[in-house]
Amino acid sequence: MNTSIEALLNDQIKYEAQASMHYLAMASWADSNGYNGIANFFYSQSEEERVHMTKLVKFVNERGGHVIVPELSKPQDSYSSLKELFESFLSSEIFVTEQINHVIFECLDKKDYNVHNFMQWYVTEQLEEEAVARTLLDKLNIIGDDKSGHYLFDRDINMITTAVDPTE
Repeated sequence: MNTSIEALLNDQIKYEAQASMHYLAMASWADSNGYNGIANFFYSQSEEERVHMTKLVKFVNERGGHVIVPELSKPQDSYSSLKELFESFLSSEIFVTEQINHVIFECLDKKDYNVHNFMQWYVTEQLEEEAVARTLLDKLNIIGDDKSGHYLFDRDINMITTAVDPTE
C-alpha cells in the first residue's frame, strides 16, 4: 500500500472514530434533555460511524497496511438548542465529506485505483448523510423555537431511526 494513502486512510479512521464519539455525546445530551427520538437517532449515527471506521480498519489490514488506532479528543457535550445540535451534525458530515474527497483526489493522483474503488462507497454514503443532515436542519429552521414543534420533530425522527439499520 502506498504510504501516503495509508496515512490518509489512518486519518480517515480517526475522523470516523471522532464522528462516532461526537454523535454519542450528542445522543447523551439529547437523552438527558428529554429528546428520546433525537437521542436514538444520534445513538444510531454513532454506531454507523463506528461501522465506517471498522470497515476502513479491516480494509487497511487486508491490504497489508498498518492501522494506527487513534487517540480522540473529547467531543462537545452540551448544546444551547436543537438547532445548534443539528448545525454541528451538518458541519461534521461536511468535514468528513471533504476528507473523503481528499483521499479520492490523492488516490487518483497516485494511481491507486483499488483504494479509489473502495472509497466510492464512502462517497455515496456521505451524499446520503449530508442530505439527511440538511433536511433535518431545514425542518428545525421551519419549526423555530416552537416547543410543540420540537416535540413532534423528536417523535418523527424516532420513526426514521427505527426504520434504518446502521450496520448496512
